[in-house]
Amino acid sequence: MLKPMDAEQLREYGHKMVDFIADYYKTIENFPVLSQVEPGYLRNLLPDSAPNQPDSFQHVLDDIQAKILPGVTHWQSPNYFAYHPSNSSVAGFVGEMLSAGLNIVGFSWIASPAATELEMIVLDWLAKMLKLPEDFLSAGQGGGVIQGTASEAVLVVLLAARDKVLRRVGKDALEKLVVYASDQTHSSLQKACQIAGIHPENCRLLKATSSTNYALSPEFLSETISQDLTIGLIPFFLCATVGTTSSTAVDPLLSLGKIAKSNGMWFHVDAAYAGSACVCPEFRHYMDGVEVADSFNMNAHKWFLTNFDCSALWVKDRSALVQALSTNPEYLKNKASQANMVVDYKDWQVPLGRRFRSLKLWMVLRLYGLENLQCYIRNHIKLAKHFENLIAQDPRFEVVTPRIFSLVCFRLLPVRNNESHGNKLNHQLLDAVNSTGSAFISHTVLSGKYILRFAVGAPLTEEKHVNAAWKVLQDKATSLLAESL
Repeated sequence: MLKPMDAEQLREYGHKMVDFIADYYKTIENFPVLSQVEPGYLRNLLPDSAPNQPDSFQHVLDDIQAKILPGVTHWQSPNYFAYHPSNSSVAGFVGEMLSAGLNIVGFSWIASPAATELEMIVLDWLAKMLKLPEDFLSAGQGGGVIQGTASEAVLVVLLAARDKVLRRVGKDALEKLVVYASDQTHSSLQKACQIAGIHPENCRLLKATSSTNYALSPEFLSETISQDLTIGLIPFFLCATVGTTSSTAVDPLLSLGKIAKSNGMWFHVDAAYAGSACVCPEFRHYMDGVEVADSFNMNAHKWFLTNFDCSALWVKDRSALVQALSTNPEYLKNKASQANMVVDYKDWQVPLGRRFRSLKLWMVLRLYGLENLQCYIRNHIKLAKHFENLIAQDPRFEVVTPRIFSLVCFRLLPVRNNESHGNKLNHQLLDAVNSTGSAFISHTVLSGKYILRFAVGAPLTEEKHVNAAWKVLQDKATSLLAESL
């Protein structure tokens, strides 16, 4: 019988599960990358209610193999090129395993001192790798914190900025507060505005066009802010992006930051995807201007070999976060917290409880080291360049926006320049490629055109996988073009 916790049973089951996962990685290319099941498939395969008596572990593993894995989209497959990557690694996995084993809830320093202190240290390490300004380090007024996702990161800094401005202008001014970003900014900003009570019409998503490669225009931002000031509104928050979701556009941080500062606004930089690349000196210039930012965010769980979830957020003024998010109930009071001797991360986030996520980031930084991480990033960028060159050799396709990192935005050119047909054609091409199961790509829309996105970033991807995906794309394009004649 399985006990609630028993060291020897844990050893036995743990070994079996590690073997199961290692075998999964060995055979990962045998699965269709995008799950091919229909909605509701699983309800027909599992019983209506939980068992009264325990099942055997082997029986559960068999069910995972037969019933669960067919319904999994394999984000770690070397043939996964959709969305943005979500990296898993040996170091990240063992760190996650240790976190699950210790299973602490580190809401305050006293709840597990090592959890708080290790998080402060590894985020200082990562800040130095990114060459962030010293204001973002924990020795001063700022510091780093691990959030679950970039969505949580932008929410907590928006709340901090909101409360900071309302303390100045009075809490009745909420309806006058205005948020600015480009229309290429991740949709999590809109959700954060909804949660923070910012009026929907005061969330300004300014149109970015191909003339700036889909980056936010400082001139357009200035004009919009001036108009809003004229009608008595209060600009208070600007979000810029390094590597937008659709096309990895890079907003001009320095120019935008100066505008934000001259208007007394909080300036947040979202580098969820491309922040990882900025540990390489040749890509660090895309972050130039971060010195005028109030907060900066990158997802170690995207392209930095750290298993989901691990979103690193740095702020220059941690007191702004604490003032917006702190509670101090009697049952959590303790000497260290009362004496202001420690950081309590519960006051830097929405939930109270938090996992020991710094362990896996610490493992990744220690077991790979900066040089290997840089090589890892550079290899993906080299593979994306290779894919870009393959497209250039086929006149039926075009690259739509300049490739900066490891994402290539491209499309199959429409027959006889018929743009509405072009959108349908590329949608059909996407479906045709993904239904083969041999590769998975995703799409976006830029300037009204349906665009295919090829994001290189899975840990196991090699040049042969890029070549194979390109062959599938070419073959399916040939079939579709023949049908459309």
